[in-house]
Amino acid sequence: MSVIWTKEGSYRRVGYENEADLESAIVEVQSELFGPNRIYLDVKKKIGSKAGPRNIPDGYLIDLSGHQPRLFVVENELASHEPLRHVAVQILEFSLSFEQEQRTVKNILFNALQNQPDAKTQCEEYLRSHGFRNLDHMLEQMVFEGPFAALIIIDEIPEKLESVLAERFQFGVEVLELARYENEQGGRFYHFEPFLADLRADTLATVERTARRDTAGIDTAEVDTVVVPAQEDGFQQVFLGENRWWAIRVHGTMRPQIKYIAAYRVAPVSAITHIAPVKSIEPWKDSNKFVVNFSEPAKEIGPIELVKGGRAKALQNLRYTTRQRLQEAKTLDDVW
Repeated sequence: MSVIWTKEGSYRRVGYENEADLESAIVEVQSELFGPNRIYLDVKKKIGSKAGPRNIPDGYLIDLSGHQPRLFVVENELASHEPLRHVAVQILEFSLSFEQEQRTVKNILFNALQNQPDAKTQCEEYLRSHGFRNLDHMLEQMVFEGPFAALIIIDEIPEKLESVLAERFQFGVEVLELARYENEQGGRFYHFEPFLADLRADTLATVERTARRDTAGIDTAEVDTVVVPAQEDGFQQVFLGENRWWAIRVHGTMRPQIKYIAAYRVAPVSAITHIAPVKSIEPWKDSNKFVVNFSEPAKEIGPIELVKGGRAKALQNLRYTTRQRLQEAKTLDDVW
């Protein structure tokens, strides 16, 4: 059992009584769990045609953080409910129902927003600043033209869940773990990694850069490249020698759009020096990590060097960007 100690006492990890209990927790922490410019609609309506699968998603997440709105169909799940089998079936059926009943999904979203005035106002402010005629037009763009994507919120991520989902689906599936802790007095807190938090940090960095230099920032939908930190031995033996890079975490919603991988070679090189096109991103052994296979050997780029005392810091973890930004960059400060 996981325990967190504080001066006020110990907190022990506790489970949820049922899915309704988990859903209440999601609503309670939604602003921090999903981040700014995202709207969680806790609405359960059946979708799907009479001739095909019919399902009831647990909710929807509207993402207004980019230049184009995105929609995620939400499935809330408990680890005790055999998620490796159950979740995969649910997500598949959601995707099929979504394709067959897009008009129904749009109407569900429209009606849900009428019942949440603050969320509706947020959508209206977004659509006015992004060239949409009205709410109906924005929802139609999001549902009919946007890619299908799913979000799973679970109390504890099973070891192979993300790799199983990656093997079975070509579309993006994001997984969030929402753990709850309580002390003997009934006080509680939640532990989670916010939705696409590291990706948001990278795109926000370019928004700040945009404001300072009057250049275009990165939209999440434009991301097509991951940059990975590499020790020299691993860089020579794996990145160059095996034409791949393994045991990394890549967001489920990002995997379908990643086309390139670049290597940041740590000190003393301290620069991005090579880039390779991506052939595939596949599960790595019995883990929730992945291997990126190259379609051809990496080629030299830059070098895009770390600036001493600059805004961008030396890479310690995978980061997201675009190939175009790397091609135009002279230093890491030009990338992030």
